[in-house]
Amino acid sequence: QVQVVESGGGLVQPGGSLRLSCVASGNMFRFYNMGWYRQAPGKQRDLVASITSGGNTNYVDSVKGRFTISRDNAKNTVYLQMNSLKPEDTAVYYCKAASAFWGQGTQVTVSS
Repeated sequence: QVQVVESGGGLVQPGGSLRLSCVASGNMFRFYNMGWYRQAPGKQRDLVASITSGGNTNYVDSVKGRFTISRDNAKNTVYLQMNSLKPEDTAVYYCKAASAFWGQGTQVTVSS
């Protein structure tokens, strides 16, 4: 079983930035594809960004140019740098490891 823990959420004004972190347990992290998802109230959980074990990245169109996903295999950590945040980015953000293991989520609220 892989334990996944997200952190870094919070309240930020429109135009601001946040960096989310996700730590996955175990010694196989470098082989995992990792993804960040988000779920707004009353909506389904959708993929925001992903990064493969080889470092290839993919983004949903709505965050391209604003969000950056990266990973540090030495720290078993994947990051989501979020810039130029908009109210519509408000959601619970979840990390998924190895296409199977979910974290508990971290709330991001963008509001003035």
